[in-house]
Amino acid sequence: MEQERKKKRLKFTMPDAYIIIFSIIALAAIATYLIPAGSYDRETVDDITKVVPNSYTAQESNPANLLDLFTSIQLGMVETANIIFLIFIIGGIIAVIESTGAIDSGLNKLIDKTRGRYIILITTVSAMFGILASMGVVANAVIAFIPIGIGLARSLKLDAITGVAMIYLGYYSGMIAGVFDPTILGFAQTIAELPLFSGIVLRIFVFIALITVTILYTNSYARKIRNNPEKSIMAGRPFGDHQQVSDEVGDLPENRVTSFTTTQKLVILAFVGSLVFFVYGAFTKQWGINELAGIFIMMGVVVAIIARINPNNFVKIFISGAQSIAYGALVAGLARGVVIVMENGHILDTIVNMVLVPLESTTLLVGALLLFVFNMGFNLLVTAGDAQAAIVMPIMVPIVDILGMTRQTGVLTFKLGDGFTNIIAPTSGVLMAVLAIGGVKWTQWIRFAIPLLLMWIVVGVIAITYAVLTGYGPF
Repeated sequence: MEQERKKKRLKFTMPDAYIIIFSIIALAAIATYLIPAGSYDRETVDDITKVVPNSYTAQESNPANLLDLFTSIQLGMVETANIIFLIFIIGGIIAVIESTGAIDSGLNKLIDKTRGRYIILITTVSAMFGILASMGVVANAVIAFIPIGIGLARSLKLDAITGVAMIYLGYYSGMIAGVFDPTILGFAQTIAELPLFSGIVLRIFVFIALITVTILYTNSYARKIRNNPEKSIMAGRPFGDHQQVSDEVGDLPENRVTSFTTTQKLVILAFVGSLVFFVYGAFTKQWGINELAGIFIMMGVVVAIIARINPNNFVKIFISGAQSIAYGALVAGLARGVVIVMENGHILDTIVNMVLVPLESTTLLVGALLLFVFNMGFNLLVTAGDAQAAIVMPIMVPIVDILGMTRQTGVLTFKLGDGFTNIIAPTSGVLMAVLAIGGVKWTQWIRFAIPLLLMWIVVGVIAITYAVLTGYGPF
């Protein structure tokens, strides 16, 4: 008996994501006392703000006090309010759509057509989102497609991690390669003074490698839990807190009629049509998160009219859905506190200067790989690719020139480093939104994503080594 008590005491329990992120904020606050304050000058050219190379200067220290530490949480919530409320709105509207049975009935029909071949479905969905993302399409709208992956995983008797992975990781495989990405890749190449979309051939091969590894890994996990559901990382609750909400609104998939009614078809049409409308607006009118939230609300109203859901029931179902993802919604705001503490302490630019400038004295290949490692680490702090490009690329370009590395290799190094760690970064609002909507805890996701991240890093190292050895040029 005494031995069992000792075992229980010794058993390690993974800290909650909130504890982990707050600990990172505390470490950032301590760092403001240890790292000298400083900043680069910025200049705005053609509405693009960039760092001025060789302009770093020390400035008066502004270390975070105890109140700053806790105030950063509130400020983080305020700065990411658009993401937080988008998560609540999507969660609520998806609950309304699910209450009609349309998603499950439609997916069941799809599964019937493919005879339940989940490997084919996962491969097709992941590849489709990868291709779209490689062309700069979808962007943050990937958040809105997560319910499709979750519904598909539920119908296939898998788990929420698989549902998130087939959409989100497929998307990120394409986003990282950025074959025709006009935003992050275009911005980085503009700073490096390279022709837009140049160097495309190697990026196509990088995309093929990343999407292949991702699909194989996701299918391997799906096969494992399909054969033995107890091996799911979701620990006996394959769809997290969403299972409780489904019970409350009485819409568990097993209890639904399997026929695909006309009403349900119209609901699916409204859902898909709304997403297509947003993707069109994002591509042609630069719509963002606020427009996506507005379109989801409009979609919810249309679905309620089609399915004849009365206003009181609409509100009840909406609130239940929003409540189910409160955990993930607030994590997004908490994570932003890390950057706020570092920015207010004036140490973010110092970190860039301390790490990048010494690389001027390294060898070509070592320098390229260290730049890759730096960008992966820095991406944990600044996850927005355009913001990271604005800070890092102007400083990287002269270093790349001094090392004798082609600027195209420098852009590739930045692009891969910028993308890889997004799939684990607790500071990424998109990741936190995706996990919240999927009902997956960050600590559960980390266990799944780390092995894939290591495989991606191997792909990245091979690609960068090849680029250095072959003098990867503009075209």
